[in-house]
Amino acid sequence: MSGNDASGAVRTRCQGGTGGHRALVWRELPEQPAAAVLVLHGGQEHGLSRPGPVNLPGLRMTGFVRALRRETAGAGVAIGTVRYRHRGWNGERADAARDTLAALGDLAEELGHVPTLLVGHSMGGRAALRSAGHPNVTGVIALAPWCPPEDPCEQLAGRNVLMLHGDRDKVTPPAETVGFAGRGRAAGARVCGYTVTGSGHALLQRIGDWHRATARLGAGLLGLRELPAEVTAALALPPGSPDALTLPLPAHPRTAPHRPAAPALPTDA
Repeated sequence: MSGNDASGAVRTRCQGGTGGHRALVWRELPEQPAAAVLVLHGGQEHGLSRPGPVNLPGLRMTGFVRALRRETAGAGVAIGTVRYRHRGWNGERADAARDTLAALGDLAEELGHVPTLLVGHSMGGRAALRSAGHPNVTGVIALAPWCPPEDPCEQLAGRNVLMLHGDRDKVTPPAETVGFAGRGRAAGARVCGYTVTGSGHALLQRIGDWHRATARLGAGLLGLRELPAEVTAALALPPGSPDALTLPLPAHPRTAPHRPAAPALPTDA
């Protein structure tokens, strides 16, 4: 793995980017990655200013990056974050999605066609869902995502999509996530939705469950462990079934069951 700088970012193999902005920041970069995860933080509806050095939405995702690193340790999984040019989505500009696609382009140039999982919170969840049509992307985990009813779903066809939303969220309506999940299933995606009882938009309540569930579900989508039985069953349900969209998220103990050595990951998914 390449060395870390003082900020915890991993030095990259190339310094690409458009207009001097590099959207992809590596946090874990094995010598020969077999898969990748990109983590996307939240933002706001409008805002053209650049996120500053103290960026609370970005800091919120630090625990998810750590959990993913622990869960995928030794399996050859590269983990990166997306650096946004602007704080906001900004209407039709969809700036966060543009930056995500730029990061995916850099990832594909550096690593080739490796299975890639997108993990995004709030605006980052919207950007992940919007960018899922990239050929490297095989799955999405959307955390309290922003899912306006006008957003497209066709790009999700053939992908595995797991959506987690707290029932106390007052910022991004859980009902819109359920509606989007249903449209995604109709568009050909395999979608499963979890309700995180007692948690709001900032993910502060049950934060350990958010971290551990995301890491273990991510490892499952990458083929490193078995997915929970309820997820496997939900993903196999007919597109019109509502039963797949509101599963209760169980408590996830701190110590995960022992898992066997990681199998080889597919590169043609």
